[in-house]
Order: sequence, then structure tokens, then C-alpha cells
Amino acid sequence: MLCIHPVAPASLLQLTFAATVALSAFGGRALIAAETGSGKSASPRLERELAEEVLPFLHRYCTDCHGSDLPEAKLDLSPYTSIESVERHHQTWQEVRHRLEAGEMPPEDADQPAAEKRQRVMRWIDEVRREAALRNAGDPGPVVTRRLSNAEYNYTIRDLTGVDLRPTRDFPVDPANEAGFDNSGESLAMSPALLEKYLGAARSIAEHLVLKLDGFTFAPHPVMTETDRDKYAVRRIVDFYQRQPTDLADYFYAAWTFKVDGRSARSAKSLDQIAVEHRVSPRYLHRVWSMLDGDAPVLGPLATARRLWRALPGDADHAADARRGCEAMRASVVENRQRLEPTFPNLKLEGGHLGSQQFVLWKNDQYAAHRRLFMPGTIADVTEGSEEADKFPDLVAPQDPADRALFEESLRQFCDLFPDAFYVSERGRDYVGRARDQQEKGRLLSAGFHSMMGYYRDDAPLHEMILDEAARDEIDTLWQELDFITAAPIRQYTGFVWFERTDSRYLRDEVFDFARAEDKQVTSEPMIGRLATEYLAKAERNGGSQEVMHSIETYFDQMNQRVRWVEQARVDARDSHLDALLAFAARAYRRPLTDAERRDLLNFYHSLRNEDQLDHEESIQDCVVAILMSPEFCYRMDLVPTEDQQRPLSDLELASRLSFFLWSSMPDAELTDLAVAGRLGDREVLVAQARRMLRDDRAEALAVEFGGNWLDFRRFEQHNSVDRERFPEFTDSLRTAMFLEPIRFFVDLLRRDAPVSEFLQADHTFVNAELANHYGITSLDFGPSPADDDWRRVDGAGEFGRGGLLPMAVFQTVNSPGLRTSPVKRGYWVARRLLGERIPPPPPDVPELPEDEKDLGELTLAATLARHREHASCAACHDRFDSLGLVFENYGPVGQWRTIDLADRPVESHAEFPGGMRGEGLDGLLMYIDAYRRGDFIDNLCRKLLSYGLGRSLRLSDDPLVERMKERLQADDHRLSSLVTSIVTSTQFLEKRGRHHE
Repeated sequence: MLCIHPVAPASLLQLTFAATVALSAFGGRALIAAETGSGKSASPRLERELAEEVLPFLHRYCTDCHGSDLPEAKLDLSPYTSIESVERHHQTWQEVRHRLEAGEMPPEDADQPAAEKRQRVMRWIDEVRREAALRNAGDPGPVVTRRLSNAEYNYTIRDLTGVDLRPTRDFPVDPANEAGFDNSGESLAMSPALLEKYLGAARSIAEHLVLKLDGFTFAPHPVMTETDRDKYAVRRIVDFYQRQPTDLADYFYAAWTFKVDGRSARSAKSLDQIAVEHRVSPRYLHRVWSMLDGDAPVLGPLATARRLWRALPGDADHAADARRGCEAMRASVVENRQRLEPTFPNLKLEGGHLGSQQFVLWKNDQYAAHRRLFMPGTIADVTEGSEEADKFPDLVAPQDPADRALFEESLRQFCDLFPDAFYVSERGRDYVGRARDQQEKGRLLSAGFHSMMGYYRDDAPLHEMILDEAARDEIDTLWQELDFITAAPIRQYTGFVWFERTDSRYLRDEVFDFARAEDKQVTSEPMIGRLATEYLAKAERNGGSQEVMHSIETYFDQMNQRVRWVEQARVDARDSHLDALLAFAARAYRRPLTDAERRDLLNFYHSLRNEDQLDHEESIQDCVVAILMSPEFCYRMDLVPTEDQQRPLSDLELASRLSFFLWSSMPDAELTDLAVAGRLGDREVLVAQARRMLRDDRAEALAVEFGGNWLDFRRFEQHNSVDRERFPEFTDSLRTAMFLEPIRFFVDLLRRDAPVSEFLQADHTFVNAELANHYGITSLDFGPSPADDDWRRVDGAGEFGRGGLLPMAVFQTVNSPGLRTSPVKRGYWVARRLLGERIPPPPPDVPELPEDEKDLGELTLAATLARHREHASCAACHDRFDSLGLVFENYGPVGQWRTIDLADRPVESHAEFPGGMRGEGLDGLLMYIDAYRRGDFIDNLCRKLLSYGLGRSLRLSDDPLVERMKERLQADDHRLSSLVTSIVTSTQFLEKRGRHHE
């Protein structure tokens, strides 16, 4: 285990590093062994045909351009003299086959082979691939022990801690494998520099740890200081309050809905059902309904509320008018209720301070105790003809004694039903005599002291009238944890002693010299008792009133109780913290701990306490760091090879492999429980779990990590090549919206289990307000202050030139150089990313097109590219993708729709696609792909998803699985889940092979 405290011996870090490096090397040896071949030979016929037909064909038609001396497109075919070398580089030979089939190789101006010779070489390549694939079909491939990728580390920390901390934001970027994914063991090694990054990340995560009454959790920000702890504990309570349904207009509207529903022809819903639908408290809605629908005589504000209620529309067709009427009712109630709020004078004591804690708390108690009470004195000055009567006519008391009695009873009911506050989340220094609305803001949950910390709970109406039992338990626990986490009572009392010696000067007498804020024993029970005695004695000598004396006695009693509770609670909670530590380790390791691991972790904790003299919290933090630095967490242990031959994954290994595939993260409790019970190996259970996981919110990681790397937009949020002076609309928030559009689209496909054809053919997309404006979609109403996270599905998006992946602004922008469009980059993106073509990089001496569209001269971009393709050396590649990009000319450099380019020329978006088909714009490209390239898209999607799911580059032995994936996809109506099911039930996914399998 690793201790991170400054006194920890350096050897522990060295041991951890040694373990991680050993694992990296272990995986590397497995990779080298795996790539040496199976030891089985190809058929003699294929060996003979290689020597008699294929090599002579290459020598005559290919190696002049693709030999060892400056090979064109960096393709040297001269080393391929054995079938083994062809198999090892099967992807290169697959590309050779494609070029032969397309007639692009040899080029038109070269000597051409007879069609029969060309067909024989193509058939030979197919047979070599097929034989090699069948020879090793189902091979799990090289098992490479690897660390978590940066993305996997971030997602796993999020799910382990419950907080999205993203600790790898400063890590080096993970390299991608040949297929474009960074979850491959081929490149995820550990270095000394990276190990230091991991240690720093683990330490930073531990700084978020919060010890609770039962176990521990993690805060969204570091909690190493008292201020940090206060912020965390206070914010949880305030957030709880703000989530509660306390808007009176919502209750009035829900009651109105119940009333009109009851009058409709269909059966009336219960009031509880209405409460659930309107997200209000059933308990409080029943009370509001009883008042509004009651017929007992009332006067004053209650009578006004009933009058406004009965004036609401009588049918559901006027819901908007009813809502406005309910808001007017709320305004009337709130205005009258605020006028009925009582006030209380400050307590005074000779020699004391008005802001002393006991006096401020006494005043807080008075306000809290009267939240639902009517005090007749509050309307003493609201009399006939007075200025107050003009402002509050509902509060003018009748002269008739009987009516006055009814009026005061109505006010009592009114105040009881509508408290002056359901809760108080902000409180200023009320004792200074400043009006409530003029007191300082932002003192969340403050008791209202001067220069002292202290919190005050004032939420009885919310607790009594709105919260259900579970919510009451939750807020009670949150307040207990405020004291537990922040040590608020101890700090408050220490602040009291300091204040009474400074600002108040009450403790300046010699008799109080024993009480010093800097004395750690000042909060002990004997010291609190002694100070209480002396304090009360002086108060009595100074003529303290009964209320003053009572406030002082109450203060010392309550503070002593609260301090003692915190001290005992912290002792009592230690065992739960250790239990939570063991549970944390088990979740981090993605499996139950062994008995030895449990003992080691607890022994490490006790050594930190006893030998290093760390306190309990520091020791727990260091244990957390040790867990996060363990190879059991940092590495994909489910992939670790063994001495055995190929074998099935254990259920726990399978759980990890499945979760890292679909969520880029650790298994959840349900998946782990099934694995521990040995049920995950059941095919039906496994498939059901995969489909459940695809519908889970965590499947967004599949959209981001697989979709983002497959389609090359994963790092678009850092894209800065757009000239923002020319395109000021390209803001950071628009860039984020562009990035999120394909993710929202992909996640929707996962949840609906839609056909994969929707990636290209869908007539819908997803937009927020800013992206909708960028696209010219005016049919959606986002309101006057739209939220960035308010996303809407747009059906019929073709009307705006949108729908599916192809026209999304993120792809048009990332494949533009900044001041113009780039049909070359856009077409290359379609050919490579969507259709799976392998196109060599351009030679270094290719002239660049002008950076600005305005500088193209008289030629359009299409004409400029056509001239470029007149060169035979350029045409071979550009003929394959230029046309695929020209169709996007209606989309400007940042993906905006246009009909005039930046040089004021009409946009040309027609093209002749490879093979001769002509088309125009996005529709033309979609028709071309559907007619001629659908199979390429499906094959590429299958291969990409399989490579991502297996975490490695594909091998020839994977070809039969790819074919089965395509067959099953067609049988399953092309549903996306079909591909996932094929992968997770394959031998490649379910098994692994040991180091010596070869």
C-alpha cells in the first residue's frame, strides 16, 4: 500500500511504480508473442500461386512505383515474399485488392494486366485472408495488460466517488491505435512521469473526501479547509430547500386542475395523483384544497383568496388564464402574510453586547416559533382611514365584535396555513435594527452573529407541512452532518469566547481569565460549565431580566450538548468509515476483496495512526490514495493474461469488460452482484444486461468515446482554427453545442435501439437554442432566457438542411480550414470515417489551396479541385473523395447553411461520384451511399465498434465475426443493439488467452 503523507517512506512509491511497470512489461511481452503467428502454415496451393502468379504480377505491374526506392504513397510491396508477411499486413493487402478492383492500380497510363490476371490476384488475396481468418477464427487476440485510459479513469472516478472530478485533464493525451481509438492496450503504457501524474490525481481526489455520520462521500470541490467544509455542508442543505415545492401558485394551480378535472366527463383523478403530476406536496395540497373549496365563513385575506379562486376559469381550455390567476392569488397571499410577520426587540444586558450569541439565538427562536402564529399586535395600526389600511384593506378589522372574532380566527387560520416563511436560508444581522430587506445577503444558514461563525435551523413549516417522512429524515440528517462535518458547535462556541473578550468585553473581568479561545480545552464540559456559572453570576449582578437569564442558561446548555454530540458522534463513526473504506476498495478493484487485502488495508490504516501519528481523517485519506494507486484500480486486471491457454473470462472479469465497453467505467452494483452470483456467464443474462446498460445514462460514454473517436470530433471542444473575427457567431457556447449534437443524437439511438441507418438517413436532429438559431430553425420556442441544457428533438430537419450525422455543424467545421470550406477534408472524412476507406496521406509537395475562399480568383472551389485532379498523381486519391465533399458546399466554414459562398458566387454542390453516378447536395450523397456504398458503411461500423469493444486493432481472425455481425444485423432490422449483442457474445469478447498460447 502507498502512503501519501509527507512522512511516508519513498520506497512505497517505488514499490508501486515497480508493480505498474512490471504489469506494463508483462502486457508488452504478450503482444509481441501474439503477433508472431500461430505456427500453422498456409495451404501449399496458395504458396505455389504466390510464387508463380502473384509475385510476377507485382514485379511487372506494381513494384516500379511501389518498390523499395521512393515508393509512391509510401507503399512498398517488395518485402511481401511470403504468405506470412501478407497475413501480418492484411489491411495493406486489402487496400491493394480494392485498388485492383476499382481499376486504379496500375494507373491508366501504365501497362495494364489482362482482366483474368487481375481477377486471379484479387481471388488469391481473398483466399489468403479467408484461410488465415478461418484458421484462427475466434482467437481473442493479444491480451495486453494496460492501464485505464484517461477517459476510463475519469468516468471510473466519477462513478466511484459520485462526483465528476475529471482528474486527468492535465494528463498527456492518450495515443490512438490504428483504428482511431485510445482504449487500446497497444499504446496505454505507464511511465515514471505518468505515474507521478497518477499520484497527483489520487491526492487531489482524496482532498474531496468527506467523512459523514455513516461512511464517507466526496464533495464536488476540495474540502481541506474549514471554509471548504462549510461550503459543502451548507450548500447541500440550501440545495435541498431550493428543490422543495414551496411556490403557492403551484398549489393553487394544482387545486384548480383538480377542480376542473372533477367536473370533466372522465373519471376524476385523486388529489394525490394531481400532486404527483404537478410535483407539489400531497400533504400541503390537501390543506390548501380544504381552505379553497371549504364553505365555512371567513374574512380578511382568506376571503380574498377564496374570491380569487372562484373567479378562475371553469374549464381546462383556459389553463394559461388560470395560471395567471393563481399567480395573482399568490401575490395577494404573500403581501398580506409579510405584513403579518411579527417583530421582536433585542435582549439587553448591562455590559453585554446586542450581538452576543445567546441574545441573537433567543431572537431567532422567537421568529422561528411564530412562523405560523397570528399576533394581533401586528395589525394594531391598520385601522379605518389609515395609510396602512389603504395598502392592506384585507387586514382592517371589523368594528362588530362578532365579525371581529371571526376576522381574527380567519387570520389565525391564514397564518397557520401560509407561514411567513417555509424556511430561512439567508439571515443578516437582525440585532442591528436594520429592515430585513436591507440586511446583508449571502449569509447562507447563518445564525446572524457578528464576526463569528454559527448556523441556525429555521425550517419548521417546511418540515411540518410539506415534507414527507423520507424528506424529513433527509433534512434532519443534513443538519446533523453540518455539525459533524464542520465541527460547527465547537467553532461557534470558541468564537463566542473570543467575541466576549474582544467586541463584547463581557469576559474582561479577572474571574474569566481561565476562558481563552486559543485554549483547546475551552470546549470541554468542565470549562463550559465553569464559564456558564461565572457568566450567569455576572448577569445577575448586572440586573439581567428573566428572559436574559433564561437565554444565557439555554445557550450554555445547548452548546454543551451540541459539542458533546459532535465529539461522541465522531468517535462512534470511525468503524463505519473503515467499513466504507473496505467497500470503496472493493468497488475500486471491481471485485470483492480477499481476506488478506482486507487485513492489509486495515493494518495500513492503523500503522498511519500509530506509527505516523496521523489523525483519523488523514489516515482515511491516505488509504484512499493507496487504493487509487494500486494496480488493481489503475489497470484493467480483467485483461491480465495467465499461464493458461485460452480460457473463458470469469464472471467478474466479464463484468468489467462489459462495463468498460459500454460505459468506459466500472461495473455498477447490479452487474457486480450478478457476477458475484455467477450468473453473468448465462447468455440471456449477459444480453439483458448489455441492453439495460445501453439505456442507462452512463451509455453516453459510448457516444462520446466510441462515437467521438470514430467520427473524429472527440476533442472539438478545444477546436480553435475558426477565424472568430470573420465568424463571430462561433462562440465557445456554440462550439460546445456543436460538440453535443452528435452525442445527443447517438444517445437517442441507443435508448430507442434504432436502426443504424439513422446515422445517415435520419430526418431529425437535436438542438439547443443557440444551435437552432445557427441552423435557422425558428419553429422552436425556447423562451426569453433559454438554458444551454434545454435540448429539443427536431423532426423534419431536412427542411433546414439537417438530419442525421452528415450535415451536423461539428463535422462541417472540424473539416474546414477556418476561412473557407474544404471539400477535400470533408470528402476524405466521409470516405475514411464513414465508409472505411484506407487512403494514403498526400505527398509533401502538394500545393495548398488559398486559405481564404475569397482568394480563389475566378474559379469556384469545385473548378479548382477539378483542375487539381487533372494531374494523374493526384487523381488516384482525389477521385475517391473530392465529390463526397463537394456536396457539402451549401454548408459554410462553421456549418451554417448558405447559397452564396464567401466570394459572392452561387454555391455549386453537384458532383460525379466514384463509379459515375451524379448527384447534388446532401440528398445526392445519401442516394449514392444508399445505392452503392451501404455495405461499406455497415462493414466499417461493424469493424470500428468491434475494435473499440475488444480494445485492440482487428486481426484476420476477426473477419468471420464481422461477417456474423452483418448477418445478424440484417436479421435484427439493423438495430444498434444487435451489433453490441454480437460482440459481447463472441468468443473474442468472452475469452482471453495466456502468454504462451502461441
